[in-house]
Amino acid sequence: MYKRIVVPLDGSPLAEQALTHATAQAERFEAEIILLKVLEPLPEATLTSPASVQRAEQLSAQLARDYLERIADPIRDEDIAVEIALLEGKPYVEIVRFAAETEIDMIVMSTRGHSGWSRWLLGSVPDRLVRGATVPGLLGQCQEACED
Repeated sequence: MYKRIVVPLDGSPLAEQALTHATAQAERFEAEIILLKVLEPLPEATLTSPASVQRAEQLSAQLARDYLERIADPIRDEDIAVEIALLEGKPYVEIVRFAAETEIDMIVMSTRGHSGWSRWLLGSVPDRLVRGATVPGLLGQCQEACED
């Protein structure tokens, strides 16, 4: 049923909580997991040279790749196929686009479980994904105390 499962990660322990659920689904359906990190573009700075901004973006991308590989290794040790993907842009836009363009069957991610005014004011990537994605999503609420 599910062959390609994407797990968007932002480097936080909260986001990584989704990995348990994603690996369980991958084992059950013999699916591949794609670990995805979306880097938001650095803001334009008038006092910074374009070369400095470019070096910072390259370093950020390399750190993100290293992070995704570090997360992928233990999953691969469980004989689950894992790919990594690195994109640039607004996270919710890029995740929805990636899912549509790469034939993703499920998006698995964690959420803080904000409600009421904080949810309305802050918005969230999971909220926007639920409204914009055309594939099933599995959202898990934070199990441990989450810092706001």
